[in-house]
Amino acid sequence: MEPVPHLSRSVAGKVVLVTGAASGMGRATAHVFAREGAKVAVTDVRLADAQAVADEIIAEGGACKAWAFDVGDAATIATLVPEIAEHFGGLDCIINNAGVSGFRRIDDPNYDQEWDRMFPILLAAHQRIIRAALPYLRKSSSPRIVNIASTEALGATALDSIYAAAKAGVTGLTRALAIELGREGITVNCICPGPIRTGMTANIPDEHKIIFAKRRTAMGRYGDPIEVAHMTLSLCLPAASYLTGVTIPVDGGLMARNA
Repeated sequence: MEPVPHLSRSVAGKVVLVTGAASGMGRATAHVFAREGAKVAVTDVRLADAQAVADEIIAEGGACKAWAFDVGDAATIATLVPEIAEHFGGLDCIINNAGVSGFRRIDDPNYDQEWDRMFPILLAAHQRIIRAALPYLRKSSSPRIVNIASTEALGATALDSIYAAAKAGVTGLTRALAIELGREGITVNCICPGPIRTGMTANIPDEHKIIFAKRRTAMGRYGDPIEVAHMTLSLCLPAASYLTGVTIPVDGGLMARNA
């Protein structure tokens, strides 16, 4: 019999770029990777916020550096991604997590304005960051891309058409790039978080969260950012070498329910 090969389940020493890392799922993701020995680029639109998370990680003994990163600005992406790669000596994992939210009726006179505000951040940034990172990912022994979408891409909410359309675009981009880059060993996967306790859900009263979660999820509760972060980590393991082009709901069973 052939011996069972060893596939590494360690990201120690890998270089990981996390966007939107100052809070919520991005912050949790940065911490999880750093705790596993990765070198983490902690990025967010405000340097002070990114630095605060970097300071937390450094205090725990992790390796990281903070950058201000406006993912909605194409010129910034083109210069900053190479800067991060050069600082760490490469790039192995891209976590496209940064996002914004906004609600508009389709007949709202400001609908186009909101569309133009959200799409560069929620969708265009993903492909731009990936394109900027490709020269470095192609040199990695286990290149990984994880795009963070939302269950809004799978089942939408009223007044949320812009966000839902952008997130559906992320799932489509994921599938297409998985096919395009697969022969190079670059995996591209997508996570669709469901109801998670983040800044985007902070304004929802706790009693409404409880009612919603008990009615809509199999687990009867909101998720925590760390639970999404660990799925992200799993998709970036060197051993996750034959998993690509998938969209994984991390939603406590939200999408599994009929009603």
